[in-house]
Amino acid sequence: MKKAYVTRLVPQKALDMLEIECQMTVNPYDRVLQKEELVSAAYDAEGLLCLLTDQIDADLLDKLSRLKVVANCAVGYDNIDIPACTARGVAVSNTPGVLTETTADMAWALLMAAARRVVEADRYVRDGKFKAWAPMLLLGQEINHRVLGVIGMGRIGKAVARRAAGFRMTVFYHDAYKMTREEEQALGVEYKEMKDLLREADFISLHVPLNEQTRHLIAAQELKLMKKTAYLINTSRGPVIDEKALVKALQDGELAGAALDVYEEEPSLAPGLAELQNVTLAPHTASATVDTRTRMAVMAAENLLAGLKGKRMPNLVNPEVKLKS
Repeated sequence: MKKAYVTRLVPQKALDMLEIECQMTVNPYDRVLQKEELVSAAYDAEGLLCLLTDQIDADLLDKLSRLKVVANCAVGYDNIDIPACTARGVAVSNTPGVLTETTADMAWALLMAAARRVVEADRYVRDGKFKAWAPMLLLGQEINHRVLGVIGMGRIGKAVARRAAGFRMTVFYHDAYKMTREEEQALGVEYKEMKDLLREADFISLHVPLNEQTRHLIAAQELKLMKKTAYLINTSRGPVIDEKALVKALQDGELAGAALDVYEEEPSLAPGLAELQNVTLAPHTASATVDTRTRMAVMAAENLLAGLKGKRMPNLVNPEVKLKS
């Protein structure tokens, strides 16, 4: 049987699938493995089911010389050196589509929590500070009829935009690819240049992949363009925001607040971020529902098994690869 290594415990349904068709080993520790540990554990593996916390680079690939298939249990694959995999005949897959609605839900949960100061309010009550209703207590911002700016209009960006209809919001978007007028009308959105979107939106939600073009897409200059009453929400990838610049902007009152599910140097936070009252912080849980994480793991397992059988992986991200014999 082909040998496969799973870098972290995933939902059992996916593990059961793998166990039937290959010789599978799972990381027994509840943590990310260091590179040396991963090399030692997966030295003879032909397939690797990994997560976005695993860095699959050229050095690792050279040390895992038998590896033929990498199935990433994530939509994004910025943790994997795709050219290095392709050059070494290693096929790579991801898990698109299955977490769209769940991530969009989380973006809205963060948006609403930030606007209505839910985390502050929870802490206020738990600390015993709530003595009586007061007309000026923890005043937040309205969401209805405000302007939502969506940066990145892929599957998740579109799902976030659809939800805005229930709040009767005006929705602007910016993306590298402009939709047709018919598509914009069907979704109820309007294209804006980046600077205009930043200036006009009350809430800005980020939904772009991480690459050289999007790294620090939101930095000091962009933050200064935003309204002082605006909120920034990020459920994409942490390095899309210059986190140090965001901390300074929040400290200086250049925007009202932020809500983050991802971080630039995850899991570490930029100095000062955790101390701010006007930021809502989540531990990268946008896709964290039982159903979605199970679908992700099953899709990754299906990709892995197809690759190990010499078949085309259903969600292959490097179709130009010439597979190892």
